[in-house]
Amino acid sequence: MKLNSIDDNKDFDFGRTSEGYALYRDIYPESMYKKLISFGIGREGQRILDLGSGTAVLPINLYHTGARFTATDISENQIEYGRRAGAERGIDISFKVCSAEDTGFDDNSFDVVTAVQCFQYFDADKAAKEIKRVLKTNGVFCKIFMDWLPYEDEKLAEMESLVLKYNPSWNGCGFKSFKYSYPDWADGRFEIDTVHSYNTELSFTKEAWLGRVMTCRGVGASLSDREIRGFESEYRSMLDKYPEPLCLKHQIHIEIYRVIK
Repeated sequence: MKLNSIDDNKDFDFGRTSEGYALYRDIYPESMYKKLISFGIGREGQRILDLGSGTAVLPINLYHTGARFTATDISENQIEYGRRAGAERGIDISFKVCSAEDTGFDDNSFDVVTAVQCFQYFDADKAAKEIKRVLKTNGVFCKIFMDWLPYEDEKLAEMESLVLKYNPSWNGCGFKSFKYSYPDWADGRFEIDTVHSYNTELSFTKEAWLGRVMTCRGVGASLSDREIRGFESEYRSMLDKYPEPLCLKHQIHIEIYRVIK
């Protein structure tokens, strides 16, 4: 995949990271899922379409609510590993390989559409049109993003500097606290229902954090095998000076939009 707005149009493919993704990207805290449930995302019988689902982290972690999930992703490899993860847990989730802009589902099929850590990879206008089409009357779209905070944690700033050494075009760095503004893609399609941001510290073993970083767009999804090995060697050495667990500052941002029919 290539996008003009991302990494100077450098090619990336999260399908290359699927094995590690399944092992190391189930990282969202319990507090996030509790907040989603409190906002009405995940209810008995609710039909939820998860776009850009990757290895189905959100559906797996909200399955206990009784909602019925369909996980989709453009990457066949991501969907395959998501299907395996669901099967290992005895979870009945539907899977489909498709783009967010053209899902192929019927009109008015879902109560909720979710997109976690992925909306920036969609054609926003086309995806919003598709999301509105598949949502039922009074349906909602929930957009979620979580990012580390490098300006508040030197360990994160140091890691970003190393990624940039290997991938100077990576623009997934330098995140500052998010400030919400109503987006153009929602105009005439959605009204904002809920905006909620909060900071939290997440705890990782060094191996788990290394795995999380190795599966990010700037490393595993875009570097050559040789570059990935070089990065891993250097980052392991860098992590040696820090005690375990690594407690790293993150921000979680949740936006919930109600469809205008």
